[in-house]
Amino acid sequence: MERVLTPDEDTQTAPAAGDAAPIRVSAVVIRNSDGEVLTVRKAGTDRFMLPGGKPEPGETPVQTAARECCEELDVQLWQEDLRRLGTFRAPAANEPDRDVEGVVFVHDAVPAGADHTPSAEIEELRWVDLTAEEPSADLAPLLRDQIAPALQAEAAVA
Repeated sequence: MERVLTPDEDTQTAPAAGDAAPIRVSAVVIRNSDGEVLTVRKAGTDRFMLPGGKPEPGETPVQTAARECCEELDVQLWQEDLRRLGTFRAPAANEPDRDVEGVVFVHDAVPAGADHTPSAEIEELRWVDLTAEEPSADLAPLLRDQIAPALQAEAAVA
């Protein structure tokens, strides 16, 4: 069963017995003025996800998020401008029989150039309306099943 971890929970918790350790990533929600979220599709894959990726040794989740956005989108995000949404876990989009655990941040302004040209391993960028009744089938499970509902719940409270 998938579950949403609260921001206060330890993201380094051990997996359940018999499970492989989850793939740990950091990702960033970037929204435009219409409320759409910027998604990326990596080369050789068919699922769209948030910009982000795996940490380098010694990096904190927020450092990873900022670095990955720089690499993938060629934009500079300041760590102090990233607001933590939470930690979420779901089946990995591109690695069968694995889960991904993502520490997700929100950047409340569209950084200049974020929607121009993908960099690094990113093949395609797409703005997505996550409030749609039927989310697109080509969204990664973490985004579709965990992060989108968290963003909708946050919007309902605001």
